Amino acid sequence: MSQPISRRTMLRGAGLAMGLPLLESMTPIARSAFASSATAVAEKPVRMACIFFPNGVIVPEWKPTGSGDDWQLSTSLKPLAPFKSKINVISGLAHDNGRAHKDGAGDHARGGATFLTAARPVKTSSNIKLGISVDQVAASQLAGKTTLPSIELGLQGSRNAGSCDSGYSCAYSSNISWRSETQPMPKEVSPRMAFERMFDTGSDAARRERDFYRKSILDVVAADAKRLMKNVGRSDQRKLDEYFTSVSEIEARILRSEQADRAAMPDLEVPYGRVEAFREHARLMYDIMAVGFQTDTTRVATLMLDSAGGSRRYSEIGVKEGHHQLSHHRNQEEQVAQLKKIDRYLVEQFAYFLERLESIQEGEGTLLDQSMVLYGSGISDGNRHRHEDLPIVLAGGAGGQIRTGRYIETKSERPMANLFLSMLDKMGTPAESIGDSSGRLEELG
Repeated sequence: MSQPISRRTMLRGAGLAMGLPLLESMTPIARSAFASSATAVAEKPVRMACIFFPNGVIVPEWKPTGSGDDWQLSTSLKPLAPFKSKINVISGLAHDNGRAHKDGAGDHARGGATFLTAARPVKTSSNIKLGISVDQVAASQLAGKTTLPSIELGLQGSRNAGSCDSGYSCAYSSNISWRSETQPMPKEVSPRMAFERMFDTGSDAARRERDFYRKSILDVVAADAKRLMKNVGRSDQRKLDEYFTSVSEIEARILRSEQADRAAMPDLEVPYGRVEAFREHARLMYDIMAVGFQTDTTRVATLMLDSAGGSRRYSEIGVKEGHHQLSHHRNQEEQVAQLKKIDRYLVEQFAYFLERLESIQEGEGTLLDQSMVLYGSGISDGNRHRHEDLPIVLAGGAGGQIRTGRYIETKSERPMANLFLSMLDKMGTPAESIGDSSGRLEELG
């Protein structure tokens, strides 16, 4: 029989601490020969990820057909077909504070600012003021339960000074996670730095030593890992082997991406860990979030695929113009066709993340079953800058608390903040209100 080990066991070596996935050896029944079947259930915390994309969608190609349990995925959402039974597509939610009212232009900045806060940003380029985001409401209540209360990731760096959209501070466009009304959470855009933060890789001196000798994280903890493998059963050994293989592959891909960037730009000093190719950059960040959830290093994560109003060119799928410029398509057929490609391409990367979560067993289910993954934008129709009927997908069952496999059409103009309150309830981190909330989203179940 395998020896019982703590859920907080770490593999250590040379100043590095590496978390572990949930193992059978960590369950109460493994720790007590007298445990009943009713108590032989491992702690299975709920995880929450929030993923933002800019500029809205082509709405007719996004919305499913049918309703309730009898519905069909739209063209843009077809990449989610393998996970249809584990997602809910939600329509009808709005961010009223994203609208102009008396503040004039700046819909993209407001769309990014309100995405997770549902609060109204003060129109200024210096004295920013917004509200606390849903991820940070959860993270503040979970502090101390995990190594990292939360992790904030992005594919574009943050600009917190200056004006980026019609007099709004760049901080509103560059950040979706806010610790307080005046403090956005800095996001990590380097896969290597995010990877090292996730694995508590120790001092700068220890990192330099590993780099000098070209040691991977697994090399450093090899002795500890070998001892652990001897003390667990075959099922846990297989799970650990899969986990170690995944970590090794992520580390190798980060290195290859860095080398490819340097080769492509030999005369340019490439920032540490920069990844030029969007698809690989996004997938590395998704993988890092999955590992963070798998090891319970963090239960809360955010990812910005681009800044609000971002103008990335997706040349790898034949889109040469910037995303933002295309979003003002004025119903021109060629531009709409390009935007459809972008919408589907981004959903394909999201599907990759769901596949990763679904591939990781946790108890009798999967990591996706234990998670809530919000995917969406703060604008619905980019051409008209609409902030109602937002494009929202919520994946995962939150440990059985959410009935999935539905197209949920909410009442018109329901505050998206109501969804946030329901998500916080299911995280075990309830709040009385957030942004312009008016209650819970009862349809979520």
